[in-house]
Amino acid sequence: MSRTQFDQELEERLIRYCRIDTQSDEKSTTSPSTARQLDLLNLLVEELKEIGAQEVRLTDYGAVLATIPATISRRAPVIGFLAHVDTAPAFNATGVKPLVHRNYDGGEIVLPDDPTQVLSPKQSPYLANKIGEDIVTASGTTLLGADDKAGVAILMTMARHLLAHPEIPHGKLRIAFTPDEEIGRGVHPNLPADLGVQFAYTLDGGDLGEIVYETFSADKATVRIQGVSTHPGQAKGKLVNALHLAAKIIDTLPHVTLTPETTEGREGFIHVYAISGTAAEVELQFILRDFEMDKLQAHGQLLQQVCETIQAVEPRARITCTITPQYRNMRYWLENDMRPVELARKACREVGIEPFSVPTRGGTDGSRLTEMGVPTPNIFTGMQNIHGPLEYISVQDMARATAVCIQLAQLWGREE
Repeated sequence: MSRTQFDQELEERLIRYCRIDTQSDEKSTTSPSTARQLDLLNLLVEELKEIGAQEVRLTDYGAVLATIPATISRRAPVIGFLAHVDTAPAFNATGVKPLVHRNYDGGEIVLPDDPTQVLSPKQSPYLANKIGEDIVTASGTTLLGADDKAGVAILMTMARHLLAHPEIPHGKLRIAFTPDEEIGRGVHPNLPADLGVQFAYTLDGGDLGEIVYETFSADKATVRIQGVSTHPGQAKGKLVNALHLAAKIIDTLPHVTLTPETTEGREGFIHVYAISGTAAEVELQFILRDFEMDKLQAHGQLLQQVCETIQAVEPRARITCTITPQYRNMRYWLENDMRPVELARKACREVGIEPFSVPTRGGTDGSRLTEMGVPTPNIFTGMQNIHGPLEYISVQDMARATAVCIQLAQLWGREE
């Protein structure tokens, strides 16, 4: 595998950024949801200033914005590039120790801090295509955080390169690093206006060549169960155990269909991902996902019907189900103007990568931005096995993504 001019910088940036704990917290009401995200956000402000970016600022809602000035005189659309700094609350993100496995030989990678965590091409077929490349993992007890610090590293490398080479022709570019994407709050209402672009891209995708313009539509559901509390020694005929009712709700929902572990492709799901409380009161957290709005609505209705049924069986309890919209399938808007998708595909081909697009079973900040009027497809970074201890990424995939972004900036410079 031939190395590129970007490899060393990308590796160093990724390692530096991944060592900073930036986990978000959906229970928090602040923006960013955690103060630790500011550790990286403030670092990025300083690094952007050091490489010569203009209009660098940290907004009051925790997004870092910057400008790469145009190097052409003709008028071209202003284009945005975004990545998010937070890591998922799904797994431990404290004490990340990135490890570089150079010139990967195709075998198993045993993670040293927990030898039961073994990265293998048998379980991760994509890894089998990375022989000879430099693979970055965590040490076994944390996630890596390539989601989306790989995107951050790619955009910082792209920005540094373009600012150092004003002979590369491109229009005005805007860079944004956002907090709280993993908890569905990455796009503040003020972000589209503050960003000030006609089109944008998130660097938050997976496999080499992937250009995403179709995502899940997503809702969140919170089920609260208030039982009747009393002393357990005197509870006969009085106690209504909220934990038992929560178990009944979960048990009544589908188990062999409509769950993440039983669906694939274009199938949606209902996913209970958190439970907290006592016999007196319980809270269940669900995410609802589907590619089509009518099916997403049907998932919400099913959950509400189950809650109503359990409520009817035990009228002394109080059960509420609150459904909140999160993001919508970006395809609904992008299919009306596919220019940003087509140019991303063209950029891939011009640097020797064959692009592909499949519906992604997730969402990005681009889903919300597109819904809010800024068409924003998603570009690959190479990240794999995200949100867990076996997360990994190829440095060379990141370099290829960097080359695509640089080429894409030039292509937009030719547009009107």
